[in-house]
Amino acid sequence: MPVTMPDDRPEAPYLELLVRGAPAEAYERPVLRARADKAPADLLAALERAKLLALRVRGELEGRRRREAELSALFETAHDLAGLRDLDAVLQAIVQRARSLLGTEVAYLTLNDPTAGDTYMRVTDGSVSARFQQLRLGMGEGLGGLVAQTARPYVTENYFDDPRFQHTHAIDAGVRDEGLVAILGVPLLLGSGVIGVLFAADRRARVFEREQIALLGSFAAHAAVAIDTAHLLAETRTALAELEAANEIIRDRSRVIERASDVHDRLTELVLRGGGVHDVADALAEVLSGSVEFLETDEAPAAAVDRSRADGHAVRDGEEDWVAAVSAGGELLGALVLRGHPRLDPMDQRTLERAAMVTSLLQLARRSAGEAEQRVRGELLDDLLDAPDREPRLLRERAARLRADLDTPHVVLAAGIEAPDTGTPAAGPGGAPGSGPGTTSGGGPGTAPASGPGGARASGPGGASGSRPGGAPEPGPEPVRRRPAEDAAGRRRLWSAASHLAATRHGLAAARDGGTVLLLPLAEGDTADALARRTARQLGTAVHAAVTVGASAPVPAPAARPGDVAAGYAEARRCLAALRVLDRAGQGAAAEDFGFLGLLLAGTREGAPAGTGVQDFVHRTVGAVIDYDERRGTELIRTLDAYFAGGMSPARTKDALHVHVNTVAQRLERIGRLLGPDWQSPARSLEIQLALRLHRLASAVGY
Repeated sequence: MPVTMPDDRPEAPYLELLVRGAPAEAYERPVLRARADKAPADLLAALERAKLLALRVRGELEGRRRREAELSALFETAHDLAGLRDLDAVLQAIVQRARSLLGTEVAYLTLNDPTAGDTYMRVTDGSVSARFQQLRLGMGEGLGGLVAQTARPYVTENYFDDPRFQHTHAIDAGVRDEGLVAILGVPLLLGSGVIGVLFAADRRARVFEREQIALLGSFAAHAAVAIDTAHLLAETRTALAELEAANEIIRDRSRVIERASDVHDRLTELVLRGGGVHDVADALAEVLSGSVEFLETDEAPAAAVDRSRADGHAVRDGEEDWVAAVSAGGELLGALVLRGHPRLDPMDQRTLERAAMVTSLLQLARRSAGEAEQRVRGELLDDLLDAPDREPRLLRERAARLRADLDTPHVVLAAGIEAPDTGTPAAGPGGAPGSGPGTTSGGGPGTAPASGPGGARASGPGGASGSRPGGAPEPGPEPVRRRPAEDAAGRRRLWSAASHLAATRHGLAAARDGGTVLLLPLAEGDTADALARRTARQLGTAVHAAVTVGASAPVPAPAARPGDVAAGYAEARRCLAALRVLDRAGQGAAAEDFGFLGLLLAGTREGAPAGTGVQDFVHRTVGAVIDYDERRGTELIRTLDAYFAGGMSPARTKDALHVHVNTVAQRLERIGRLLGPDWQSPARSLEIQLALRLHRLASAVGY
């Protein structure tokens, strides 16, 4: 659309061009049109002046718009910095805005790497070369090296023809691959140090104006602030994380200290109220949230216990167990084992070790109390054996303090430990041949050897055991004797085990005659023979060696008749000697278990009727047949007499009894049911024949 204006207003068309924001070439048209219209010279001159003024105004307006855009970009960058969340995103925005406002084809930012001692490409915009994007520049190399060294902006119109900086093959190859020619670089300053360089570059020769250099410097300052802020934020986050970790450690330590204090209070309370080692284990398990067990010395894992004793600390055993040795004065008393803890806090480990110390104190206290009680029990039993005239009331009172009732039936048992792998006694009651009697009072294990009955090692029925006809001794293997130290150690173990058994059974025990004597209550329905067998097994298990036990007949009321206890002890010792003579070492038995030999072993108790032992033997052997005859009016005893008198022949038996052979067979069958299936064995038949003769004799003399 043609521009019209009055002749007196030559600037009017240029004002319209300014309003429209027309390009610079449009400002030539009014002059050209006036010349084409053959305008006067003064009008043409006025139009030229107006054109120049309009172009100046246009330049000013464009500069202001450019500065406004630059300020807007700087404000946006500052806004990005204020809400800094992602350093890479902020740096990428800075490089993009620098490229846009400077109108360059490429913009990029490099940062120093203090660890590697070089500079690396951090952000690029407009780059198309992978080699260029992966460049690493040595310090002082290329245009960036010159900027970093001088901390001043540098610009080159033609990179490859500029000799002011050091060219290297790697840098030149990357720049050539990207096709860059004109490059502007400004430093990223942090304090007085340079941390990187911000670049703007073109792929053609170009002159960068002062304003553009200043603008790029402003962006570089913002980038430095962003990097510094990011570092500060990272340091702050690291410090906060470290503080949080330290706070968590403090909280954990506080909880551990609270647990340790709780354990200390509980253990103190347990000690004060007389708790035991298992109470300690339960309290520790609750505090440490695991399973805790106290193990005796022979049950604890030996390797872990040895390491714990050597280190003086709790040690790991396997994947999830911890072991703390319980020891005192170099003596191992057991171990505390914590299960189910793959990892153990040092404070919890210390808590386990402290509990082991408390356990050792409790073990020592228990041992001291047990030894004191053992001595008291031994002294009471010694008084029963040595002083039968003691006042029964005083004996009952002393027994009551030990939770023993001496007005109920008891059995006296003599125990002796055997040498390993042999039947040789370790100098105990009824033990070593040729040894003289020796007595140790006060309940402690004695060391003097003692003899068997009458000082002889053995005597069986009909003479000395192991003798040839005519009295010549039959050669045999020389018995293996223990050394004195081993004998003493074995007797101490036996006495300790017997004392423990007596305490649990509410009985008494003492070391005597080189062995051990026990006075144990006899439960209703129990027998002395069964009690002796159980005691032999229990003591043998406790001392890990064979223990032989001889038992007396029941003593009805030891407190009322202390003399019966001494007689019972003599009988128990005879039974012990008989067991060893008959190659039954390591077993337990009473006189009743020896058949007719029991008549020799069992003496007549003070106050007991004459013939009591004979009656007991007859009753044990054929009492069932006698009772059957009395109830049924049969003649089974007479049949037995005739049967043995006839050489155990049914035919001769029926002739002697004048009955049919079938009657004899029926009676013998009945006898077998009463006496047991082995009644015709040589040993049983011998006892039955002896019992039959004693029965006839007792009837004749009136027993």
